[in-house]
Amino acid sequence: MRSKILSTLWELAINNKLTSALAVGITLILTTGVYRKLQQNYPKVKKFYKDSKQPKQQQCNCMKNKPKLKILYGSTAGSSRRLSKKLQQLLKNNDSILQIFESIECICTDQYDPEDELLNDASNGNYLIILMPTFTGGEPPENARWFCQWIKDAANDFRLSKNALSQLSFAILGIGDSIYGDDFCLCSFKLTKALKQLSSRCLYKTSVLDRSALESIEDQFQLWYQKILSILIEQETKCCSSDSSSDSTNYSTFVNVGDDSVNADDDDDDDGEFDEDYAEEYESKRNDQIVTDLEDIVTNTEKKKSASNNNNKKQPIRDMLTTDLRKELTKQGYKLIGTHSGVKLCRWTKSMLRGRGGCYKYTFYGIESHRCMEATPSLACANKCVFCWRHHTNPVGTEWKWNMDPPDMIFNNTMNAHYAMIKQYNSVPGVLPERIDEAMHVRHCALSLVGEPIMYPEINEFIRLLHSKEISTFLVTNAQFPDEIKRLDPVTQLYVSVDASSKVSLKKIDRPLFRDFWERFNESLRLLSFKGQRTVYRLTLVKSWNSEEIDGYAKLVILGQPDFIEIKGVTYCGTSMNESNLTMKNVPWHEEVVRFGKDLLEIINQQIKQRKLNQSGISGYSENFDSELYGLACEHEHSNCLLLARRKFYINNQWYTWIDYSKFNQLIQEYYRTNGERTFTSIDYLAPTPKWATFGASEQGFNPNDTRFRKKRNHTYDKN
Repeated sequence: MRSKILSTLWELAINNKLTSALAVGITLILTTGVYRKLQQNYPKVKKFYKDSKQPKQQQCNCMKNKPKLKILYGSTAGSSRRLSKKLQQLLKNNDSILQIFESIECICTDQYDPEDELLNDASNGNYLIILMPTFTGGEPPENARWFCQWIKDAANDFRLSKNALSQLSFAILGIGDSIYGDDFCLCSFKLTKALKQLSSRCLYKTSVLDRSALESIEDQFQLWYQKILSILIEQETKCCSSDSSSDSTNYSTFVNVGDDSVNADDDDDDDGEFDEDYAEEYESKRNDQIVTDLEDIVTNTEKKKSASNNNNKKQPIRDMLTTDLRKELTKQGYKLIGTHSGVKLCRWTKSMLRGRGGCYKYTFYGIESHRCMEATPSLACANKCVFCWRHHTNPVGTEWKWNMDPPDMIFNNTMNAHYAMIKQYNSVPGVLPERIDEAMHVRHCALSLVGEPIMYPEINEFIRLLHSKEISTFLVTNAQFPDEIKRLDPVTQLYVSVDASSKVSLKKIDRPLFRDFWERFNESLRLLSFKGQRTVYRLTLVKSWNSEEIDGYAKLVILGQPDFIEIKGVTYCGTSMNESNLTMKNVPWHEEVVRFGKDLLEIINQQIKQRKLNQSGISGYSENFDSELYGLACEHEHSNCLLLARRKFYINNQWYTWIDYSKFNQLIQEYYRTNGERTFTSIDYLAPTPKWATFGASEQGFNPNDTRFRKKRNHTYDKN
């Protein structure tokens, strides 16, 4: 209407009809003032006029075809996929939901192209429920990155309307572990923010499933499901139960209409043009109001009550092993001890019981696999390594925050559980009776089963109990606890996992929880150089991931000065539990591991020589200096593993990488008797390495007294 008045005013002014122009101008002022006043007193009028121009396709869902419900999930270890399938089945079994939605689909995010499908779902008024696990640094998993990135880019793209997804309804369920602090389910909250920026309707506040919570994941999921179910039914009930007696579109689904709202029938011939700044401001407030109304499921009273309870009640110390964890680890063959420990038979233990050969530790150090117990007093870890073959079912943490079992209880129950598993092989075909008898007297303990054993506050006492029974100790750490490494009593051999040589690659591969992980990593390696007993770097080689970082690895070797360096090709764990999209192409062949070892050896020795020249000049070269260099000592082709050793273990043209375990037992007991005053070094308990175990031998690390067993395989792998 105002546009017509302006046009008339212009024509009158051109024709010098000033009196008429003045009359029309006064009419314009009065009309505009009334209109503005109406807007201020009844803002819903503006919404009505604006929506009245929209096409009929923006009417509520009850006036169109039934919407679709799509359950989208990213996937890492398979939990979100399993829960998504479960959600789909639960919703399909609900008669009310079936009446509301045309279909209920479950789709992985890498099968859903947001560029094509998201806008289409929005235009059709569809619903999305998104289950999103958390990957490194709070990022989404690999198969959800494009999905999340596209939505983020769309939210920041000025070319795309901020109302592009206004007819889309969504809810997000994040899956993660609160131990990661600020990174906990971060990608889920970022995704929620981006969708809101595109005016999507958030059905329910972004919820999370916390692996560190007292409740199991299943219990948390069930609680969330009950809430989201009622929300889905409520949203459609609101729309369908609204007043449909009027021929005009009912907007009560989209706007909270108060008692002072203006009836839509009070229409006039105004074309809906009004101040756009005011419109944007009101639209912003309207969107905020919708989000608040839909997310505020918990009443203020419940919130206050919850906050009061949190303040008055001290959070109880909980057990490390939840019901879900116990179930999952037991399924994988672990014998769980107390509330945080475990023991399991290694496949090489089973192999050696049959006379089929031992693991690479037998070849390198003389550890009889059938007399080795693989255990840990702490199932928790501070890393989530992408190639971990434990399937990431163990808990994570940066400090001990659980109930703690006494070391003697852990020791006794671990030994009993191990022997019970050994006895089960008495009747297994092919098991050698003499090996069973030997296995009933454990001589070695590999503290590397799962988790970070050094986290256990009583680790020194636990190790002392092992040594009291003349059981050697091989402890593995991920180099994230330098203070604990410093306080650690002597062990037979101390391992440090060195999975990358740079800060960027270490974060990508190990996915550590600590924010200062790189500083902790380097300090742990530095402290290793002060340990008098045997120390080992364990390098897991992942082709195309860390196999090109030779110079960086060499620098880390100079820092920690380990006695030995194990280089092992990554073990492929299949795709069902794979969090990193590793494939067989990432597993190096033994020839590639050997080539990497030779290249690393050359660079390490060059850097050691250069360092010696810088410190002492040419006079620094001597026979003693040669002992600081490294050499190729052993290999175990069956395990795809190579051992570099300091040349101080190469005596009289023979390698001495094996261990005199009886001598070690004498030395450690003397250490305990004198409260650490009489210590010892790695040279004090060495033993000669048999020829078949050395690098270059025709046996390639396999004991000729055993029988090599090769499985028949129907598939081949391309070496290229």
